[in-house]
Amino acid sequence: MQGAQRNSLRLLQWMMAASLALPIALFAIASTISYTSTLDIADREIERTLDVAHEHALKVFETIDRSLAELNEVVRSLPDDNIRAREPVLHQRLKQLSDSLPQLKSAWIFDADGKALVNSLASPPQELSFADRDYFYAHVDQTIGTFIGASLTPRPPYQGARFFGVSRRRDAEDGSFIGVIQASVLPEYFESFYARIGSDPGSFFAMGRTDGTLLAHFPRLDRDLRLDPNGPVGRNIAAHPDHGLITIAWPSDGIERRIGYRRIAEYPIYISAGLETSAIRARWLATMSQHLVFGVPATALLFVLLAFAFRRTQHLQTEAARRREAEEALKHSQRLEALGQLTGGVAHDFNNLLTVIRASVDLLNRPQLSEERRQRYITAIADAVARAAKLTSQLLAFARRQTLKPEVFDVGERLQSLHDMLATLLGPAIEIVMRLPAESCLVNADAGQFETALINMATNARDAMQGKGRIVFTVQAATNVPDTLAHLTGRQFSSNHGFVSIAVGDTGIGIPAGRLGRIFEPFFTTKQVGQGTGLGLSQVFGFARQSGGEVTVTSEVGQGSTFSLYLPRVPPDLLPRSQAPTTAPAVAGSGMSVLVVEDNIELGNFAADGLTELGYSITLIDNATDALAELLVDADRFDVVFSDVVMPDMTGLDLAQAIRDRSIGVPVVLTTGYSEALSQEGSLGFDLVQKPYSIDELSRVLHRAARLRRVRDGAAE
Repeated sequence: MQGAQRNSLRLLQWMMAASLALPIALFAIASTISYTSTLDIADREIERTLDVAHEHALKVFETIDRSLAELNEVVRSLPDDNIRAREPVLHQRLKQLSDSLPQLKSAWIFDADGKALVNSLASPPQELSFADRDYFYAHVDQTIGTFIGASLTPRPPYQGARFFGVSRRRDAEDGSFIGVIQASVLPEYFESFYARIGSDPGSFFAMGRTDGTLLAHFPRLDRDLRLDPNGPVGRNIAAHPDHGLITIAWPSDGIERRIGYRRIAEYPIYISAGLETSAIRARWLATMSQHLVFGVPATALLFVLLAFAFRRTQHLQTEAARRREAEEALKHSQRLEALGQLTGGVAHDFNNLLTVIRASVDLLNRPQLSEERRQRYITAIADAVARAAKLTSQLLAFARRQTLKPEVFDVGERLQSLHDMLATLLGPAIEIVMRLPAESCLVNADAGQFETALINMATNARDAMQGKGRIVFTVQAATNVPDTLAHLTGRQFSSNHGFVSIAVGDTGIGIPAGRLGRIFEPFFTTKQVGQGTGLGLSQVFGFARQSGGEVTVTSEVGQGSTFSLYLPRVPPDLLPRSQAPTTAPAVAGSGMSVLVVEDNIELGNFAADGLTELGYSITLIDNATDALAELLVDADRFDVVFSDVVMPDMTGLDLAQAIRDRSIGVPVVLTTGYSEALSQEGSLGFDLVQKPYSIDELSRVLHRAARLRRVRDGAAE
């Protein structure tokens, strides 16, 4: 006894140490995961910003190039004397061009000696030679197309901001050099644009030539800078000349940055965008600080509680009068142990499924994968997701919060179809007897949950017989309704149709009368530790109550037990003539307009992308309030509304009800993984897609809802 007490104190000491060590270890793991996630998010932001900067620069250079080509066509056949004679008119044209393009400082037409024939700044132009400018002499000896020069300072008497030249060669009819057409581009135009799109702390942009000469830089530099082609930046660009993403200390200020770069097609120009690594780390530290705000007090509280428990246990060891409290604590620990068995089993099953998914994803990433193996891995992922969804569905059924999907089916036929599976599950030492009625016994219930309930009752019977004996399944119309069902008749189903009874009797050891009252309680089990969680019969009870029925048990020690599941019976005319196969292919959208309402942006983008691939026209909104406002403005834009149920403020069910109340003629399809309101009130007549769903399944439901609307509209006309 004293040894056990010492062990309990030692265990508490280990728990106190673990209460500090485990949160620290978990925080370290979470920090690593969070840092990786923050880097990934930053990389995606850099890529998106780089897309914007690249598109902007491409349009600017294309516009300038097109303008220079037009000017070249205007003066192509004119000798220099004619150009000088028409200088006032051409000056106005160049001035209009530079005024209309904010990126231009000025536009020029030079003769073969580098003197300005016309410019947009002054009329007539100054008698100066610009033959020493790079944008001029680059064209003298050869035809190189569009040339982009280095950053320059205006030559007096011209003044103003620095610029870089974009120029084209003027050729005579025989192809000889007769001058240059040039546009002076303002680097500050690009820098101002970068300042607008780079609002995040630590934002960085640069635009430079392929030889390393920088033309624009944000934050702005007070000096010219040319990158060394043999330096770190140059080597990285040489290794991946079209585009890339690197972490490097930038030569202008030595600040380490995460930078993405991309070359502009057809131009010797690179666009770069990035973030300071210190800003990325600041984001990560801000996230982890939020965790610490809650984690440190919780850990401290846990440690204090364990320390208090340690001292309290010492006190209990010295006071025999506190034995009752020790016994109550033991009962509490037993209940926690049962909960631990449940969570451990669920975690084990989910980890198995996640392992399949992760392994399949890794294999899919391998190069030169055959189509047969690719399809096999995709099928493995889909199967794992389906099993995970089924496991989640069973957990919700245990809690009696499952959103059921009722359908009309014949109980006898469904039980007969389970015979082979039950035989395999129960083993060859158990005899299975099925007593099925000649008439149809139809119920309106969730078929999957019904089968799970039968399997749970059969498994319970097998364990009671220790794997050897006889199980009798009896299906019949209930003529004598048990007293426990008196409150159900006439509530959800008409009492004229009664109930269908499904009885599962075994020849096991039976259940003592004192335990019959607790047999359906969650976590209650008569099995030894590690052999059951006590949730099987709880699922049966939850399914029966949610389906408008009941489950009862009769037993005698040594004579076996009989569990009877009662479900409301429905008339034969409710049995559907045919049902669409669940494996039907996806339905093409053909331009059908869908309003997708989903507050989880990743899930919303998944649904939108998948439906767009099938030809649907998607409008994605992240809250029900804005979605309702969109419908009130122009509901005719949409063929169907697809909305999540669980959203802050206004739920999807509220949105659907508001659409119905306002007589907006757009059908609504709801989706959820779990909803307290749906589990209690149902879907109120709206179509429901259970999460997780496939795009194929979603397309079929949306197409059916839109088709029913067209049928109703046609009938109304």
